[in-house]
Amino acid sequence: MSDTTASNDAVREVVIIGSGPAGLTAAIYTARANLEPLLIEGEPSSTSDQPGGQLMLTTDVENFPGFPEGIMGPELMADMRKQAERFGASIVTDKVTDVDFSERPFTITTREGSYKAQSVIVSTGAQSLMLGLEAEKRLMGYGLSTCATCDGFFFRGHNIGVVGGGDSAVEEANFLTKFADKVTLIVRRDELRASKIMQDRAMNNPKIDILWNTSVTDLIGDDKLAGAHIVDNVTGATGILDITGLFIAIGHKPNTDLFRGVLDMDEATGYLITKPDSTYTNIPGVFACGDVKDSVYRQAITAAGSGCMAAIDAERWLEDQHD
Repeated sequence: MSDTTASNDAVREVVIIGSGPAGLTAAIYTARANLEPLLIEGEPSSTSDQPGGQLMLTTDVENFPGFPEGIMGPELMADMRKQAERFGASIVTDKVTDVDFSERPFTITTREGSYKAQSVIVSTGAQSLMLGLEAEKRLMGYGLSTCATCDGFFFRGHNIGVVGGGDSAVEEANFLTKFADKVTLIVRRDELRASKIMQDRAMNNPKIDILWNTSVTDLIGDDKLAGAHIVDNVTGATGILDITGLFIAIGHKPNTDLFRGVLDMDEATGYLITKPDSTYTNIPGVFACGDVKDSVYRQAITAAGSGCMAAIDAERWLEDQHD
């Protein structure tokens, strides 16, 4: 039932915004509940609502249960998409430009039109902040990564770098020493922003070297990372860092600009806030799941799990409204 011109005349029971593991799992569950969900998957040209989410930029996924030999990220998302369609979900390729949650039915406006819905599941995900280098697009998944827990296993015996100075970067550097022979933490300032306990762990780990006042200016390698160009931010001296893996850990940005001033969110980080032990937002009938509300785990399996939660929450909420 994939369709780019799905009818937008009827008021739908559920509209899902976003098509990563959370959104597609929500689509599977709501479709099986005969709610005939419409999923708006975003546009391929957009970095903030890439159809399929961040897994579309991932090569091997070896930590998603049920795939003992691993599976390619895009293949996993394609299979989840087919599964949602099999149970009756409609999927449109379009970009949501505005939402009106002030009254029901809710209105979701896209580039191509608008849709009415009794309930909405927000699963717009998050994006890793990057360095802005042209080579990042070419080498993502080929020595370049943004998730140590996802990809660290592939770097056994390697010399790898981690860019960043906050808690996430130091935590990833420590984690990667389980696999790598050497980890170089690349910090653009002369101090770490990480908490004291995380700093101590890095300073006391014999496998971790720290390059202070250093930035990565380019990546080496056509189809596989073979090194990085670096610059000393104080002296201006340049050099090449001999690494075969590089992890970018300078933060994440949830895709929540669309909901600013509409849904409750953490003002500092932008992550949506849901009620404890649920996917309920501050607006009845609007639910949030996946990385758009998860600043801690950010895994495909946890996103899928919260997509299931959102679908069940939406189904039960709709039942209450009909009763």
